Amino acid sequence: MDEDEDRTIYAVVVNHEEQYSIWPTYREIPPGWTAVGKEGPKAACLSYIEEVWTDMRPLSLRKKMEEQGR
Repeated sequence: MDEDEDRTIYAVVVNHEEQYSIWPTYREIPPGWTAVGKEGPKAACLSYIEEVWTDMRPLSLRKKMEEQGR
């Protein structure tokens, strides 16, 4: 499918490691993922993720590195 013709509405989802993704709203969100409240076209959702997901490291790694830094 051509992305310019994609009329799918997506939800921004996040997992327990604070990693983000998008998921079509017509499908049930998979276990381990939670909607963050942002929905819209693919480009808008990806733009939102780019704004909020500033540290790509998983939460467990960030915590471990923080502990090692003490």
